[in-house]
Amino acid sequence: MAGQGTPATALLVKRGIAHRTHPYQVAPDAPNYGALVAVALGVAPERVFKSLVTAVDGALTVAVVPVTGELDLKALAAAGGGKRAALADRAVAERATGYVRGGISPLGQRRRLPTVLDESALDLPTIFVSAGRRGLQLELAAADLVALTDARTAPLQTR
Repeated sequence: MAGQGTPATALLVKRGIAHRTHPYQVAPDAPNYGALVAVALGVAPERVFKSLVTAVDGALTVAVVPVTGELDLKALAAAGGGKRAALADRAVAERATGYVRGGISPLGQRRRLPTVLDESALDLPTIFVSAGRRGLQLELAAADLVALTDARTAPLQTR
């Protein structure tokens, strides 16, 4: 679609990675945003992943977890080789990635951050992550996301 390009989609095109973009409409301040995105896309919510910028022992790290659960900060710290993890400040996350909240993609960030992907993604044929803009999701194979971000995989979500 014309006008849908983002740094994330440009990276996928440049690398020749199979993907699809999916536009959707959900109010950015809606409660349970991720679940509403899944409904808008007509896909199972466990296939839709959110990208959360965190700090593991002070180092910015992206945690990619299904919208069906919450991020387990202790599990993230362990997966990232640290002792403590916390969500990063919104302004810090936006400045580091070049994306706005609600549109942060694990791909095409201004400054490539270490990434940890919830291992549940590996059991799915494809997953959905932000394309780098509110209202646009990327569908791609989890293995491709891992390869492009050098992500570690680990159990990261609480239920």
